[in-house]
Amino acid sequence: MLRWAVIFFVVAIIAAVFGFGNIAESATGIAKLLFFLFVVLFVVSLLVGLVGGKAPRLT
Repeated sequence: MLRWAVIFFVVAIIAAVFGFGNIAESATGIAKLLFFLFVVLFVVSLLVGLVGGKAPRLT
């Protein structure tokens, strides 16, 4: 998912350089959405891993 955010960011930069404002704005919005979605999913999976992780065996 982070890869897609970077791809859309690069598309936005290229579109902005060539003067396609609407395409650049759309690609930037998609890149932001994907990046924040990635961050949220990362934090959720980190918390689930910390809370639901296996406890070490004491033998």
